[in-house]
Amino acid sequence: MQHIFLAGASRGVGREIAKILLANEPPNFKLTVLLRNPTYTVELEALGATVVMGDALDREQLERAIAQSSADPIHAMISTMGGVPSDRGERADCEGNKNLIDMAVKFGVQRFILVSSIGAGNSVVALAPQVLQTLGAILKEKEKAEQHLIASGLDYTIVRPGGLKSEPATSNAVLTENPTVSGIIHRADVARLVCDCLTSPNANRKVFSAIDPQMLFKPVEFEVVALK
Repeated sequence: MQHIFLAGASRGVGREIAKILLANEPPNFKLTVLLRNPTYTVELEALGATVVMGDALDREQLERAIAQSSADPIHAMISTMGGVPSDRGERADCEGNKNLIDMAVKFGVQRFILVSSIGAGNSVVALAPQVLQTLGAILKEKEKAEQHLIASGLDYTIVRPGGLKSEPATSNAVLTENPTVSGIIHRADVARLVCDCLTSPNANRKVFSAIDPQMLFKPVEFEVVALK
């Protein structure tokens, strides 16, 4: 049974990932989730996750949380972290993810999957200027985390979804290496794609845009990456 360490499971894509990984009875994965806010502990433990407390922006807290989890070796880490800046101006999108990547290296984790965003890195061309004006600073932080992961030496996958909606999964979503596509995608569909990447050799050392072809902002030709 693979042991997965998940950061960002309190809500959104991270919570959907936790649901998928623990859906079977018995589950196919052992899941440890990192929480900064204890409010969500009961819900995640009810799903079958093991909860450890810590702030990814605090390297000492983070190292203690991972050490607490590593009696069973961690095979992969997944991060969906983001959010508002800390009191010191640091963002989990960048500094929190960089800390987690460094700990993955330190603890000998094999794989790291980072959920980023369309508009980061070379996918900046996919977004309209008015969107970049609003989100440009956040996307730069996400890009820094992506670059840190690529340079880390870990086996990585970067998944960049477009605009996110909290709706039931459509099962239409796909991954592509074409950085020019953008559109709307449901969080549950992003979660399914991330979970598929966990076990696919076709996802190793790849950067993907995650899209729903039926909800593109504009028509673009692209090739779908087959994960299975």
